[in-house]
Amino acid sequence: MNDFTLNAELRSDLGKGASRRLRRLASLVPAVVYGGEKAPESISMLAKEVAKLLENEASYSHIIELNIAGKKQNVIIKALQRHPAKGHVMHADFVRVVAGQKLTAIVPVHFVGEDAPVKKGGEVSHVTSELEVTCLPKDLPEFIEVDVSALEIGSIIHLSDLKAPKGVEFVALAHGNDLAVANVHAPRVAPTEDAAEEGAAE
Repeated sequence: MNDFTLNAELRSDLGKGASRRLRRLASLVPAVVYGGEKAPESISMLAKEVAKLLENEASYSHIIELNIAGKKQNVIIKALQRHPAKGHVMHADFVRVVAGQKLTAIVPVHFVGEDAPVKKGGEVSHVTSELEVTCLPKDLPEFIEVDVSALEIGSIIHLSDLKAPKGVEFVALAHGNDLAVANVHAPRVAPTEDAAEEGAAE
């Protein structure tokens, strides 16, 4: 099994109660696969296999080979519902990947060159950690690299400042939303004890 493969079984017992039983009694994660020419399929996967797959950040933006009862199909993760306190996956949505048909996916952002603004006395803030992209399956990037080395204090990098990989479009930009991705600001300096005492004396 490669890093981007999941085994699954079809499930016919549907509904919230059935999903709870799957999670509690069998350590399974309920999920749905949809898209393409086929009808949606309700499936279940071993929770430990899902957790292992998601340890690799690239799995969130990588084409996954889903083996459903011996039949393989390529999918990407569309959405994950996690437990609010424990963080484990409670439900997953997958979208089928069709060759030659554009897909929409969430891709992580990797920031590089952060030492340069820091040396100039600034602090780098990551406004977003992921971006939504649309592209053909063959062009899907594992991450988007954002170089912040040239930023000065007060500078902002917007989506329009990024060079998208070949064949990739940023969804927000296509809708006219030029998102801020990162900025550099002056350090937030905490008041010294002397200054705090002077303020109290006044």
